[in-house]
Amino acid sequence: MSVSLARVPTASASRYLQQLAKHWSHKMVVTFSPEEGTIDFPNGSRLEMRADSETLDVALTVPAGEDVERMRGVVASHLDRFAFREAPLTFDWREG
Repeated sequence: MSVSLARVPTASASRYLQQLAKHWSHKMVVTFSPEEGTIDFPNGSRLEMRADSETLDVALTVPAGEDVERMRGVVASHLDRFAFREAPLTFDWREG
């Protein structure tokens, strides 16, 4: 199991969190509020997000045998779609 963490600077963190959660809610198990969200992927990965006024903190847990870089890319590219006015967002991925 691998955990990747990123702190994404944006003043629109809550909006992006909610948009991503709603977008994936028809395919995956999703819970969210304006400040926090969790998305469980079919491959066993889990994305946890926390929004404040300046950043979106993301924690991506990927099970052994799954492609960590691909999952990071999926999360980043989807968030960039919602953040098209300020994309690309800066993801400072690091191991958790």
